[in-house]
Amino acid sequence: MDRIKKVFTLIHICLWILFSLLIALQLSQDTAYWFKLTAVVLLTSLYVFYSHFFLLTRYAGKRKKGAYLLRLTGILLSGPFIYWLLHYKKLDTLDLFSEYYFVSLFSIVLPFIFLSWLARVTENLVINTIKKEQLEKQAIQAELYYLKSQINPHFLFNTLNNIHTLVYKQAPAAPEAVIRLASLMRYMIYESNAATVPLSREINYLQDYMSLQQLRYKKSPVADLVVEGSIESSHIAPLLFIHLLENAYKHSPARLEPGAINVRLIVKENTLTLSVQNPIGSNQGNTLEEPGGIGLPNVRKRLALLYPDQHSLEISNTGGQFTVTLAIHHLQTQVHEREAHLLYH
Repeated sequence: MDRIKKVFTLIHICLWILFSLLIALQLSQDTAYWFKLTAVVLLTSLYVFYSHFFLLTRYAGKRKKGAYLLRLTGILLSGPFIYWLLHYKKLDTLDLFSEYYFVSLFSIVLPFIFLSWLARVTENLVINTIKKEQLEKQAIQAELYYLKSQINPHFLFNTLNNIHTLVYKQAPAAPEAVIRLASLMRYMIYESNAATVPLSREINYLQDYMSLQQLRYKKSPVADLVVEGSIESSHIAPLLFIHLLENAYKHSPARLEPGAINVRLIVKENTLTLSVQNPIGSNQGNTLEEPGGIGLPNVRKRLALLYPDQHSLEISNTGGQFTVTLAIHHLQTQVHEREAHLLYH
């Protein structure tokens, strides 16, 4: 906000310098004492402009119309007297005094009263607009932080219990599980604080999650992740896909066959498409939409904040299979635009 005020100060200085030059140029062609008259016009303009400008600043938004009108009347009456200070030896008659008074009143005082009001309204509009944008940005950042923090804690507790069992049995898979969990936690706590992350890192996070979930099953991998297209140059908002994968495990039957959960991620022509398909447990019904659930509602909110008008989320329930398909369009272009927007603010 200080930077905006400095910009307005610079604009004021430049405009007054330009106004002084224009007045001097005009008067130098009409009168011999143009320099003195230019100084008088400039002093009168400055006095009227900033007296009213700071008067508006003081009484802006306050219900003190009487005090404001009283002080405004004082400015209107006193403004033309600078002319009188210049011409006091010549203003020896009331008619001559009245002529100079009303000439300066209508040619200088009233126009600059209006200009000061216009400047105050313009500055207030710009400052209030910037404040509103900053508040909206802070609200969005706070909501995004809250939404990102809504990772199911039961998964972490279950994973720790599974790793404890592996360690107790001295299973060879225990060290790998610990490394996977450390990688997952590092990503959640530290790396996901960025506005965007490489898509490859988000995919690694999903793979770590799937590997830790697999500790619950004795069979071959119950979930398959297929990635197609070039992902090296793509970026994505962090922790955007995890809730879709969480739902797939949560609402699947307790016993899963190998490959029962299918995750397919395709990047093609700057469009990312993620499809998550899972079987539905016999007693699940439509629990993906249950009150208090944080899966799909969480994803919808984050998509609306991060990718407005540039995404689609389709849900299909055939009774035996549940499929969620997420598409994010103009992926790379949208990332650059969002980063530029954040840098600007």
